[in-house]
Amino acid sequence: MDSRKVILSANNLSKTFSNETVQQHVLKNLNLSIYKGDFTVIMGNSGSGKSTLLYALSGMDRPSIGTITYYTDQGETEISKFNNDKLARFRRDHVGFVFQQNYLNDSMSALDNIMVCGLLKSSGRKELTQRAKTLLEKVEISESDMRKFPTQLSGGQQQRVAVVRGVINHPEVLFADEPTGALNSQNTVNVLDILSELNNDGQSIVMVTHTIMAAERGNRVIYLSDGVISDEIYLGKYLGDYKDESNPNVEEARERHSRLKLFLQNMGW
Repeated sequence: MDSRKVILSANNLSKTFSNETVQQHVLKNLNLSIYKGDFTVIMGNSGSGKSTLLYALSGMDRPSIGTITYYTDQGETEISKFNNDKLARFRRDHVGFVFQQNYLNDSMSALDNIMVCGLLKSSGRKELTQRAKTLLEKVEISESDMRKFPTQLSGGQQQRVAVVRGVINHPEVLFADEPTGALNSQNTVNVLDILSELNNDGQSIVMVTHTIMAAERGNRVIYLSDGVISDEIYLGKYLGDYKDESNPNVEEARERHSRLKLFLQNMGW
């Protein structure tokens, strides 16, 4: 029996987009459980339904059919029947999101971009400011850079600020939709390192990606095809760069990489 704690489940999930002449069935009677502490990666070819699934699970969009249930300290909550206001409050209190584009407000400083999200939930400005600064320092945003506007920061810095914004309210699950898709290789590694560190600290993460470099950070990889789950693989904890000869776990990391690569090849990736 699986002893892991389920924090989110989708049951018989379907999503259909329609216009006057065509119906597009993007998700098809999909069932999925997300476990506490996992770094779950969702992969699949373009049009397979990856982002649609992520948006449905996070409450950013509604399924056409099916239920989405969260299991929090407050009990079991089926969010698929919430009205818009109640769903927005639930997202604020329980969900974090990192987009491919950072969507920072250019008229606010990096710190204020985070504070404005935190203050939606917390009234303790002093404590919130300290948490925001601590998190920003952790992702190597200096005190001086915290005061800069997003346009004064590099793309990698902006995305690190966006990650902090996503976790400022202690979300049960952090969702990430291609969070490194707009970054160069070095900034990609930096953001993935931050996500790995958050996961090591206990943060549950669900991430959509199209790259094996990002997928390697997950301990569980789900492959989506035409709106259904084709298969999944459990990889165990990320063991560091399989190319880094100084990595003490390099042999295990290479074997892990090979398992993931073979899995993706078998999926037709």
